[in-house]
Amino acid sequence: MEEGERSPLLSQETAGQKPLSVHSPPTAGCLDPVPWEDQVDAWGCSCCPPETKRQALRGTPGKGPAPSLSTGSSCIKYLIFFSNFLFSLLGLLALAIGLWGLAVKGSLGSDLGGPLPVDPMLGLTLGGLVVSTVSLAGCLGALCENSCLLHGFSGGILAFLVLEALAGALVVALWGPLQDSLEHTLRVAIVHYQDDADLRFLLDQVQLGLKCCGAASYQDWQQNLYFNCSSPGVQACSLPASCCIDPREDGASVNDQCGFGVLGLDADAAQRVVHLEGCGQPLRRWLRANLAASGGYAIAVVLLQGAELLLVARLLGVLAARRGRGVGPQSAREDRAGPQSPGPGAPPAADPARG
Repeated sequence: MEEGERSPLLSQETAGQKPLSVHSPPTAGCLDPVPWEDQVDAWGCSCCPPETKRQALRGTPGKGPAPSLSTGSSCIKYLIFFSNFLFSLLGLLALAIGLWGLAVKGSLGSDLGGPLPVDPMLGLTLGGLVVSTVSLAGCLGALCENSCLLHGFSGGILAFLVLEALAGALVVALWGPLQDSLEHTLRVAIVHYQDDADLRFLLDQVQLGLKCCGAASYQDWQQNLYFNCSSPGVQACSLPASCCIDPREDGASVNDQCGFGVLGLDADAAQRVVHLEGCGQPLRRWLRANLAASGGYAIAVVLLQGAELLLVARLLGVLAARRGRGVGPQSAREDRAGPQSPGPGAPPAADPARG
């Protein structure tokens, strides 16, 4: 057969076959490299997931590559991360202390089906759990640029602000009655002194810190069944060691018997051993003196939470704008429309190698 003639068998075999398209997806067996634009167009087939197509379009020149964060936005991101990392550590520490206190006191005993114990450590545990959860959401949301976590963090901060505003309004509205009820509260604490370890610790710290004893005077301890002079126990006519002027008596440990028998002494003899003044007036003066500092701390916390909220809102806006620039309108239309096959009358695609 001469060189210019075509084989009839070859023409019959190839007559019923469709021409190969240059837009077919690249395979590992291709010998010649396929242009990158043809690879991206080829990924519009039905077997490729939409996410793969979007990644290809983002990396294609002219179709809106996803930009990285600017320097200012990166500073905002890492500022949110580090601040919430510190708060998450504090929350986890409070959670660990609360769980340790509940375990030591046996509040988490075998009574699993009963109600929750009324324990201050339970409040510390729940508070630490909530704070650590919200802070970890903000920390991971900023680090991973996750809008879902950042929205959850913003909701938690808003809830904190609402609760703090309600608590502040209640304190301002009830400040007068709270001061008037201090002595009554102290008398109730004296009566139940031996009933609750947390109440006993709190009352001892008040008496040691303010150098006082009882509510109005040291004789208020007569209302306690164990310290009353008519009690048959060994603590009759006695006072707690926290009422003593020198509870340690120049020793390393507290002498629990330093107040024994003091209620049976006269005032002149008792004042050499214990404090005679009650804690009502000193506690009221302490609250008034520390009111400004407490209000300043509360305002600082609210301002810090407001700044966190503004920073997160700014970062969410930047992330939303970056997503809008990363996927252009053309790729969005292609994602919604899906793969489109050429019509029956459409001309075959031109081979760029022959152009």
